[in-house]
Amino acid sequence: MPFSTEGSLDALSQWLAGNPVATFIIDAQHRVTHWNPACAALTGIQAEQIVGSVEQWRAFYRAARPTLADLVVDNAPDEVVERYYPGKFRRLVPEDAVYEAEDFFPACGNVGRWLFFSAAPIRNAEGKIVGAIETLQDVTERRRTEAALRESEAYLAQIVDGSSVATLVIDAGHHVTHWNRACEAMTGTLARDVIGTDGQWKAFYPSKRPIMADLVLDDANENAVDRLYHGRFRPSLLIPGGYEAEDFFPHFGESGRWLFFTAAPLRNSKGEVVGAIETLQDVSERHRAEQALRESEERYRCLSQTDSLTGLYNPRYLRERLPGELERATRYGRELSLLVIDCDNFKRVNDCYGHLEGDKVLQTLAQVIQACLRRSDSAFRYGGEEFVVLLPETESSAAVALAERLRSLFEAQETLMANGEIIRCTISIGVSQHVLTDTENTLIRRADNACYVAKERGKNCVVLEDSDG
Repeated sequence: MPFSTEGSLDALSQWLAGNPVATFIIDAQHRVTHWNPACAALTGIQAEQIVGSVEQWRAFYRAARPTLADLVVDNAPDEVVERYYPGKFRRLVPEDAVYEAEDFFPACGNVGRWLFFSAAPIRNAEGKIVGAIETLQDVTERRRTEAALRESEAYLAQIVDGSSVATLVIDAGHHVTHWNRACEAMTGTLARDVIGTDGQWKAFYPSKRPIMADLVLDDANENAVDRLYHGRFRPSLLIPGGYEAEDFFPHFGESGRWLFFTAAPLRNSKGEVVGAIETLQDVSERHRAEQALRESEERYRCLSQTDSLTGLYNPRYLRERLPGELERATRYGRELSLLVIDCDNFKRVNDCYGHLEGDKVLQTLAQVIQACLRRSDSAFRYGGEEFVVLLPETESSAAVALAERLRSLFEAQETLMANGEIIRCTISIGVSQHVLTDTENTLIRRADNACYVAKERGKNCVVLEDSDG
């Protein structure tokens, strides 16, 4: 840009005066020739105070040193520029002294300013450098915003990393940005191996699939979430667009772990989803406690229904079960039969061998009864040596046949006494079949009466109610 003509200088002065970018020009002797109003506003130094001088440094530095424009005029090599702007500049044109840089100027303004500045040579018609032009832009606010963002991100990172709850964060591209120490401890996956990648699934699943945070980021609907967490999730009650779930992860720990996890969207100031955060808690102990409680309740239920000596159901459960079977038989016209079984001469066994040996006989009888039952049948120890068998979907002839099979099997059973003696016992069985007028008591009473008849007939036989023989 030659200074040779007055017209050119006037045009340049007018352009500079109207240029909103702070700009100054120096000549080959480093004298300021132009200092536009924007430069005066930026530095606080008016053009008349500096034009014609070589003290342009005063606007930017506390001691004399070259500006970037001065280095361009001197066509300084990069190593010289590096000495004044270490790591803060770059050459824009490899074959020419055109530079840009960004630096903090503590002497500029009341508390200093961050400036982005560029400088280029001005050449005459022969290509000789006869000056330099430098432009400057105040980027302090941008720098403050960036610093605040970095500080905010560092603060967030400290919060996430310091949390005892396993936490991970992904960005809009599904890449992991945070993976705290608790998450490392839980998953066995180190932060350095996953941050910056989209491989967060590897810590939880054997093959690639979205984790809950991925679904939240994609604004997945409940149907999409249900496909992966069927029956194990629900929408968050606190955060719109968030979910919480509970699932078992078999490859965590020695025997797998139950995790409760939540995922929620992260939004920018415009409300746009720009990421997602997921937290995970190990609830295996709670699950184990709940399972132990269920097992305890089941054991208690079984104990409350079961006779401890024989393993058959007890009279209490018979009173619970029989009304339902009677109602079903009555309502749907289904067959229902009942057996009353009594161990013959049982008192003699107790008297001869003792009650413990008598218990062995009852246990043997219980085993024979269980061996004869179908899946739908139920057997009960009714009291002492008396047993009841409930036979749904069974008419009297089938019930008698089952009773006869049971009688013959027990008659053949041998029971070893403590003294080494082997004994055989027999049973008498009464059979009743449900009629529409039956109650719980009448159905049992009629079978009990039939059992009494069997006793009178010499024992070790089956008698159907109202049969005479």
